[in-house]
Amino acid sequence: MKLNRIAKIGAVGAVAALALTACAANEGGSASDSTDSDSTLSGTLDATGASSQTAGQEAWVAGFQTANPDVTINYEPTGSGTGRENFIAGASNFIGSDRAFNDEEIAAGNFGACADGGSAGIVELPLYISPIAVAFNLDGVDSLNMDAATIAGIFSEEITNWNDEAIVELNPDADLPDLAISPVHRSDDSGTTETFTEYLHQAAPDTWTFEADGVWPLNSGEAAQGTSGVVDATRNGQGAITYADASQVGDLGTVAVGADGDFTEYSSEAAAKIVETAPRVEGRSEGDLALEIDYSAVESGVYPIALVSYLIGCVEYEDANTAELVAAYFTYMASPEGQQAAEENAGSAPISDSLREEVDSAIALIG
Repeated sequence: MKLNRIAKIGAVGAVAALALTACAANEGGSASDSTDSDSTLSGTLDATGASSQTAGQEAWVAGFQTANPDVTINYEPTGSGTGRENFIAGASNFIGSDRAFNDEEIAAGNFGACADGGSAGIVELPLYISPIAVAFNLDGVDSLNMDAATIAGIFSEEITNWNDEAIVELNPDADLPDLAISPVHRSDDSGTTETFTEYLHQAAPDTWTFEADGVWPLNSGEAAQGTSGVVDATRNGQGAITYADASQVGDLGTVAVGADGDFTEYSSEAAAKIVETAPRVEGRSEGDLALEIDYSAVESGVYPIALVSYLIGCVEYEDANTAELVAAYFTYMASPEGQQAAEENAGSAPISDSLREEVDSAIALIG
């Protein structure tokens, strides 16, 4: 049956999925450890998608499988683009994606994971909100201040040296070397890339002249697969700089983002502020909670490069048990307990109570 096929697209994620499942079992307890559960749920869900969600999914899988020992959640961090392809192809029961499906994809209505191609609609739930860190590898430098134009200049390769006046002016006390800057970008179609380029496009349009896209627009620079790939490449290259979900940058130096002398370090709280008043994308169905984020607004205390990553499923599934499992897992991820687990493991920002009410209403549509 098509809903139970493991995705052939992006098979590189399979090893990572096995590691994620093993990690989750070790952290949260395996089925053999959980003998007091009252859960009546059983079965397996196969999912692919955003690598940015890896740490969050580790926590969610662990917590859910501990409470429901007869359920297995397989999440392969293949990247958002592959996840969306798999959902369309019917190879994933649900997906994680660092962007919602766009209007053209929604209009096509060809979602193979869903009954009748998704004619009843899909649910898109913004359950993972996390800062995208601009992270670099520079001996002796842990933090730098940058505005949008400077970040855009670096990644468009107009600013090519670490002691460029544009960087020095914003960081007069930093010991910046005469060293080439080596930008590292994602090689795969990535929602993180789309969010980052949307920020550059909105906040520095005179410098970043490319449209927002999940595929990196320049052919130059170093490319690496997935979040872990760009972080590893940056860690291994003196003078390198990248963009990645903040939960995975580790000990790399990071950029405080702002303007006019007011710069904000990334944090879950600072990132969450950018989505508090974000309106819904117009024209979407009841369960589609895609948000319009204004990245050009510069406010004190707001970290403006915020990743809003979605969990995406069907309103109607061909298999009733699949629908029940997806609804139950989505409900756990959205719950205060689930959001806290992701915050502790990934540093993500818990959703607000008002957003949770909308999410719960959307999940209630799944059947």
